[in-house]
Amino acid sequence: MFSSKIGIDLGTTNVLVYMPRRGIVINEPSVVAISVLDKKILAVGRDAKDMLGRTPDTIIAHRPMKDGVIADYKTTETMLRYFINKAAGGFRIRRPEVMVAVPGGITSTQRRAVIDATLAAGAKAAYIIKEPICAAIGADIPIGSASGHMIIDIGGGTAEIAVLSLGGIVTSRSVRIGGNRFDTAIQEHIRRKHGLAIGERTSEEIKIGVGSAMYLEDRLTMEVRGRDMVTGLPKTISVTSDDVTDAIQSDLQGIIDALKDVFHDTPPELSADIIERGMMMSGGTSLLRNLDELLARATGVTAHVAEDALLCVAKGTGIALENLDVYKRSLVGTK
Repeated sequence: MFSSKIGIDLGTTNVLVYMPRRGIVINEPSVVAISVLDKKILAVGRDAKDMLGRTPDTIIAHRPMKDGVIADYKTTETMLRYFINKAAGGFRIRRPEVMVAVPGGITSTQRRAVIDATLAAGAKAAYIIKEPICAAIGADIPIGSASGHMIIDIGGGTAEIAVLSLGGIVTSRSVRIGGNRFDTAIQEHIRRKHGLAIGERTSEEIKIGVGSAMYLEDRLTMEVRGRDMVTGLPKTISVTSDDVTDAIQSDLQGIIDALKDVFHDTPPELSADIIERGMMMSGGTSLLRNLDELLARATGVTAHVAEDALLCVAKGTGIALENLDVYKRSLVGTK
């Protein structure tokens, strides 16, 4: 039977959909392929991602979300409708209630755009909740307690850092640094150092395959194919984990600076709680090798990567939607 509640992690890189009693039912790239000639949607999700960097002039494959917020309203609405219908299994008797997680630094205009797009996509009611709260709920952090908890949620578009206590955010930072910025930095580094042009998919594969936030004693290596910038011909080179570490140093420093700013603004009592419990990390980019170790060294506070880090925000939206009375104070928008 179709549940009338759906939780959505509307990410820059992936869309995850959670349904009560069924768990994560969809985990697909937030990519849409559109025909240039008649503006028709040709593919959404995994099928559309396969087209990235491989389309003719008549087709555009792109991400309608940028830095965690809507960059293309109509395409986002279409993508949401597709995922809501897919989760519902096609036929449905009633329209669902939908909760969507958004970055902590979202503006009121951006928040309204998410609500409007969700309602236009077929939702009966739309609720908006901040990603750090969802990530903490999904990571089994007791956010309602009178003690301090720190969550660091690093996704494709943003890094969300927040200190939570008594069900709310005490202090936070939202920076537009995430997996996509890392991918771009890797592309530029490979172009400068090796004279090789590579695509978005290849840079993501390099990041996952050999990427590390810290230099490794035993360097990892992988072969990469691309286009030689001088001759224009196909070329294969070897890329190491050091290449990735070099490429993302500036972006990593941006996350560390934001983390230190949050600690600077945290009340002493809550700081003591965080030192005792450590920092909890979630989001797909938190899985980058040694990122937890890097943040621990930079702050002197232990960092732990949550179980199912990629799924925490989506799970949190579903749990919050099932317990609306408990988490009503955590909502930042509803209609």
